[in-house]
Amino acid sequence: MSDERPVMPRGSVSRTARLASLPLGAAGRATLGLGKRLSGQSAEAVNAELQQRTAEQLFAVLGQLKGGAMKLGQTLSVFEAAVPEEMAAPYREALVKLQEEAPPMPVRTVHAVLAQQLGGTWRQRFREFDDTPAAAASIGQVHRATWRDGRDVAVKIQYPGAGTALMADLNQLARFARLFASLFPGLDVKPLIAELKARVAEELDYGLEADAQRAMAAAYAGDPEIAVPRVVASAPKVVVSEWMEGTPLSRVIADGSREQRDRAGRLLAVLHFSGPQRAGLLHADPHPGNFRLMPDGRLGVIDFGATARLPDGHPEPIGRLLRWALAGRAGEVLADLRTEGFVRPGVDIDAEGVLDYLRPLLEPVAGSHFHFTRAWMQEQAARIADPRTEANRLGRQLNLPPAYLLIHRVTIGSIGVLCQLDADADWRAVLEEWLPGFKD
Repeated sequence: MSDERPVMPRGSVSRTARLASLPLGAAGRATLGLGKRLSGQSAEAVNAELQQRTAEQLFAVLGQLKGGAMKLGQTLSVFEAAVPEEMAAPYREALVKLQEEAPPMPVRTVHAVLAQQLGGTWRQRFREFDDTPAAAASIGQVHRATWRDGRDVAVKIQYPGAGTALMADLNQLARFARLFASLFPGLDVKPLIAELKARVAEELDYGLEADAQRAMAAAYAGDPEIAVPRVVASAPKVVVSEWMEGTPLSRVIADGSREQRDRAGRLLAVLHFSGPQRAGLLHADPHPGNFRLMPDGRLGVIDFGATARLPDGHPEPIGRLLRWALAGRAGEVLADLRTEGFVRPGVDIDAEGVLDYLRPLLEPVAGSHFHFTRAWMQEQAARIADPRTEANRLGRQLNLPPAYLLIHRVTIGSIGVLCQLDADADWRAVLEEWLPGFKD
């Protein structure tokens, strides 16, 4: 019998206890904060300390547990730009770490998975294999190796027990989703967790991931702007791809040059809108750990575990709605929103009010250039989340049809990354080239 313990304990008491520590820790810190205020410390100083401690515990637990905890943490990380600046500083670094880092699994476990997936003679497929992971994330980690033909490759290996742990984590996290409200004002985490749960089967199926990567690699073969590594070999829990050099987007966000920020941002937009048209696929996991800015200036894309299949490309009504809104045609906007299910039957809503609600969100494509900033995203988040505003009231009258749920989440997440990058580019030109219905 193997003496190797599972990397991700399946439904273990210790795992449950770690997740349960999050709301308990928050309650304890609130009690401590009350005591400090009673002892004379200022509310501002106490709140800052509580935010920092909450962030440190939250993202430490999410990172160490991998699985659904890590997946939620990475998904939340792209919304960091929407957090008010006075609250963001204490835990911005913790969020960025979740985009690139996770504790590795033991070497013996790595070898066992490779033997099970690639056969007992798996070593013969490689000239060299580095036992130290080059990257580790929510449900798998990546090792650098040299394939038998001399190519440098990335070997993505799924953690044993990943599926069970992923679902168990998400179920438990959903029970105290309100904890995240203080860190991400205006973001409803419950629908986000529900969507992650709905996509668990796809996320765990490396065969599906390899097929999506092959399709994207074929669609972008020889492209001067987007690079997708070719798949060398695949199995249900292992994918071997060509190695891709480049600067992680998390590093560009931290200390990239103006040129790097703008280029990376524009290419992310190109990928987002061109993927459905060229490959019938939308890359659906926009956190910065999945992208590299390559030495030749291309954007490298290295993870296809989450993709939305859009065989007919981006829905044409999205482009048409944006075009009507930018032209100030309130009646056509409302009519199309009703047709597509964004306004439920029988709901009485003002057409000009809808246009006023949408206009600030359309600033990035209203002209030839727009500079995405954290301040802009914070302003939009506050405008929509504040129950005292007309935008909040009107937003609650709108509906998000299931067919548009994933597209909406990926678009908002991608905008979050653009704001983290502080990117400035001609976004309208990207939509004119790739979004059906946008250009006359």
